[in-house]
Amino acid sequence: MSERVQVVTRHILAPIAVAGSEIPAYEPGEHFGVFPDYEHKWPYPDVGIMSAQETPSTLFTSFLEQAAKNFPQVPALASEKPVPAPIRPGEAPALPWEAWAKWTWKDYYEDACRLAKAFIQLGVEQFGSVTIFGFNAPEWMVSALAAMLCGGKYVGIYSTDTPEQVQYKVDHSNAAVMVVDGQMEFEATAKHIEELPELRAIVCWGIPAPAQLTRKDGSVCRVMTFKDCLDFGSTQGSDESLATRKQATRPGHAMGIIYTSGTTGNPKAVMVHHDAAIAITSMSAQDQTGALKAYPARILSYLPLSHVAGSMMDMWMPICMAGKRNLQSTIYFARPYDLKEMTLAARIQFVRPTVFLGVPRVYEKMQSRMMAVASTITGVKKSIATWAKGKGLEYCRNQQAGGSRAKPLFHSIADKVILSKARDALGLDQCKVFIVGAAPISADTLEYFGQLGMMIQNVYGMSESSGLTTLCMPSWNAFGTVGQALPGIEVKCFKTGPSGENVEVPRCQPGAKVVPEDCQGEICFRGRHIMSGYMANPRFGEAHIKEIREKNASTIDKDGWLHSGDKGCMDSNGVVRITGRYKELIIGAGGENIAPVPVEDKVKQMAPALSNVMMVGDNRRFNIALVTLLAEGATGELPGGDSLTGAALEVNPAVKTISEAVKDPVWQKYIQDAIDAANSDTTVCQNNNWKIQKFAIAPRDFSVETGEFTPTMKLKRSVTEEMWKDLIDPLYS
Repeated sequence: MSERVQVVTRHILAPIAVAGSEIPAYEPGEHFGVFPDYEHKWPYPDVGIMSAQETPSTLFTSFLEQAAKNFPQVPALASEKPVPAPIRPGEAPALPWEAWAKWTWKDYYEDACRLAKAFIQLGVEQFGSVTIFGFNAPEWMVSALAAMLCGGKYVGIYSTDTPEQVQYKVDHSNAAVMVVDGQMEFEATAKHIEELPELRAIVCWGIPAPAQLTRKDGSVCRVMTFKDCLDFGSTQGSDESLATRKQATRPGHAMGIIYTSGTTGNPKAVMVHHDAAIAITSMSAQDQTGALKAYPARILSYLPLSHVAGSMMDMWMPICMAGKRNLQSTIYFARPYDLKEMTLAARIQFVRPTVFLGVPRVYEKMQSRMMAVASTITGVKKSIATWAKGKGLEYCRNQQAGGSRAKPLFHSIADKVILSKARDALGLDQCKVFIVGAAPISADTLEYFGQLGMMIQNVYGMSESSGLTTLCMPSWNAFGTVGQALPGIEVKCFKTGPSGENVEVPRCQPGAKVVPEDCQGEICFRGRHIMSGYMANPRFGEAHIKEIREKNASTIDKDGWLHSGDKGCMDSNGVVRITGRYKELIIGAGGENIAPVPVEDKVKQMAPALSNVMMVGDNRRFNIALVTLLAEGATGELPGGDSLTGAALEVNPAVKTISEAVKDPVWQKYIQDAIDAANSDTTVCQNNNWKIQKFAIAPRDFSVETGEFTPTMKLKRSVTEEMWKDLIDPLYS
C-alpha cells in the first residue's frame, strides 16, 4: 500500500473513541462457538446505531419477506438467459432488456420459500447446510435465502476450487443438498460422491438433470433440476414445517459459512450469524458512509458470492435496504466468462451501475486499458486531455482529508466536456459510490480514477468481521489508508504485553509519512458484526474439534477482540493505515520486520509496465523481487500469453513478447531504475535491509488459475515462492 498520504490539517469526523455509553461491556470469556447449532451472544451498547433500540436483533430473512411486501412488482434479480457466447474474443454485447430473465422481490421471496420447503423434504436439518457451486446467478441467491429460511446455512464454493477442495467443503459443512450450475460443477461433485455420505441431493440450475448417483453401499444421491426442485417444494413441502424452522432459529445462529481461502491447509469455515449481517448492513447504510447515494440502486454482481464481499454487496445489502430502509434495488448478473474474456465492460455499459465494487486487480486492469487507449492520442486532443486530467487531479486532491474542497478554475468545463466522456465510455457515468477492498491498492490507482471524477472509497475487513470494519468516508477520504471505523465498531492497535495482555499503542500523527514502530501494532476490532466462530464438524473427531477451538481462541481473545493479523496504526483522527501483515513480514538480516507491500507498490508506481511485483527475502541474505509484465489476455483469473500489452509495449517498441523482454537490456534497465527509485525512497525503505538487491522476470503473469492468487486475487506469497523456486534460488547463488 502506498505511503503517499496527505497531511490532515482539519477535523471533519470524530475519532473512533466514543462515549462510554456507546461502548458495550464485554465479560471475559469465550466469545465464539465451534458447533453448527451454536447460538452467538453479544453485548449491546446503551445508545447508538448498534443499540438494541436502534437496531433490534431479528432474523435476516425477515427483511426479504418485508421487501416482497414493499416492492412486489419491482425487479430484484435480472440475468441474461440463456447466456450467449461471445461474438468474438473480447466482444460480448448485452442482450436487450426484454431478453433478460427477471425475478421481482415477490418472486425472490416466494421462490426462496418454495425451495426451502423442498430442502427440508430432501434432508436439510435445522442448523444444516446447503452448498452452492456456480457463478453468480439468481438461482444462487434464491438458494442461499432458502437455506436460511429452513433454519440452515448457505455455503458458497469458488468456481476455481479443485474437486478435492469441493469434496472437503461439502463434507465439512455437512451439506445435505448441493445446488450446482453446469456440467463441470456437477462432475466435480459426482467424482467424490463416495466421500460425501451426508449429501442427499444435487439440484442443477444450468443443465438438464443428469442421472441420480448411487454409492457402492446402495445409498442414493438424488439429482433434479432447479425448476423441479421448486415444484417439489410446492407439492411436497409444507408451510408448517417452514414456520417451525423459523421459530427454532435465533438471530445468533449462523446463516452462512464463508470458507477462508488460506494458502496452506484446509480452509476455515467462518460462521456468519443473522445479527452480524444485519449489523454490518445497518452500520454501512449511515449517512456518513455515502452508501445511501446509490439508492435506488443498480448493482452488477460479478465478484464471487462465495466471498464475503460479494455476499455483502450483492445480497445482504440490497435485502436489508429494501426490507428495512424501504429503498429498492435491482441486481444484474454478469456472464460467467466476463472476467476471463475481458467482456465485463459490456455488462457495465448496459447496467450503468449506481454502486460499483471492485478488487484492486479489476481497477488496475481497467486503468491499464484506459492508459493504453490514451497513449494512442496525439496532438491537440492529447493536450486538451492532459489539461482536463490535471484539473481533475487537482480537484481530487482538494477532496482528500485535509484538502480545501475547492474546485479549481475551469474544472466544471473540464469535467463536463472531457472527463465525463471517460466515465460514460466505461459505463460508470451514473455511479455514485465506488468501492475497493479485499487487498491493498496503490494511491496512484486511486488518484488515476479520482482525476476522472471517480472517488474510490477503500474498505477494510475480513470474512471474520462480515466483510467490513473501516471505510474511507466521502468526507474523510485519505488515499493510502483504509479510513475510519464504521459507527458502532471499536478498533484498536495492540501489542502483546509481558503477560499476554493487549497493550494499546500510541496513536500516530495524521498523514505521517513514516510511522514510528512504537505506534504500530496488530489491528483488532469488536462489535456485533464479528463472526460466531470457525465451525468444526463433530464427525471429523476430537483432534479436529480441538484444532478449530484453538484457532478460534487465537483469533478472538477473551475480551472479544478479533485479531486481524494485520500490522497497522491509527492516527489521532481515528484513521487506520495498514503497514504490513504479520504473516507476510520479511525478517531481515538484522532482525527487522520488513513490510513488502509498500516497497512493491513503489516499484509498480515507477514502472507501470509491470503487472505484479513480489518481494522475497524471509530467512535469506537479502531481498529480491519476482516481477511479471503486462501480458495480453491476463485478467487476474487467467495468466494470459506471451505477448506484451498496454504500457509494456512502450518500454522497448522492438520487443513484443515476455520471452524477448527477459533478455532485453532496455527492459532490464527499466526495471532496475524502478527498483533503485524504491530503494532510495526512505518512506518505503527504512534502511538497507529493506532494499531489493536483485530481480527476475517471470515468463508469465500470476493468476488464480495458475495458483498464485486466491479466488479474490490476493497474492499467495509462500505458494508463489515455492512455485517459482527455480527462478528465485539462482538469484541467491
